[in-house]
Amino acid sequence: MTKDELRAELERQEQRFKDVYGGEVTTYAAQPEPERKAWRKRATVQDQAFKQELERMEKELEAQ
Repeated sequence: MTKDELRAELERQEQRFKDVYGGEVTTYAAQPEPERKAWRKRATVQDQAFKQELERMEKELEAQ
């Protein structure tokens, strides 16, 4: 289903709702995305230390 087909279907459903049920349809603008993504977190001190330790271990393995 394309966007145009979806829009047409929604318009048909809106018109049917108004005709059959005598209801009112309120449309809203899309909500903007939040500036800060909730699922992204800063690396903790432990995360940074773990990463540094991994890098150190990799360098040791490469040196051997």
